[in-house]
Amino acid sequence: MRPIVTRLRLAASAATLAMLAGCSTMPSAPGPSTACAAGFDAFERDTLYFGRAIPAGGQVSNAQWTAFLDSVVTPAFPKGLTVIDAAGQWRGASGSVVREPSKLVVLLHSRSADDDAAIARIIDTYRQRFGQEAVLQERQSVCVRF
Repeated sequence: MRPIVTRLRLAASAATLAMLAGCSTMPSAPGPSTACAAGFDAFERDTLYFGRAIPAGGQVSNAQWTAFLDSVVTPAFPKGLTVIDAAGQWRGASGSVVREPSKLVVLLHSRSADDDAAIARIIDTYRQRFGQEAVLQERQSVCVRF
């Protein structure tokens, strides 16, 4: 009985190692040490996910969203950005699933401390202004050309 259990454990360990080894071959995003192809520049792409449901009740209106975009986001990234309408879902601190209309803001920029600080201010302002638990930030290094 003992050799069968040992063989099963070895087989499970081998399968797990094989799966983990497969993960190491995933292509990586361009980073500081990875050059972009000719004609492309290295940029950061930050996607910010703004839920529009207000936890205390109600929803961030179109007028409120536009005012936030015009007064907070656009001045921080005047060269341009993209806004996408989305339907979001996440589990809140209370444990319940929250489904809400959302806005995604995509920012392409050179990596800098100033841009990092601007993004943090955008997130903090939205959270405070609309009583949000969180704003999701996703960052990737990308190669772009205009």
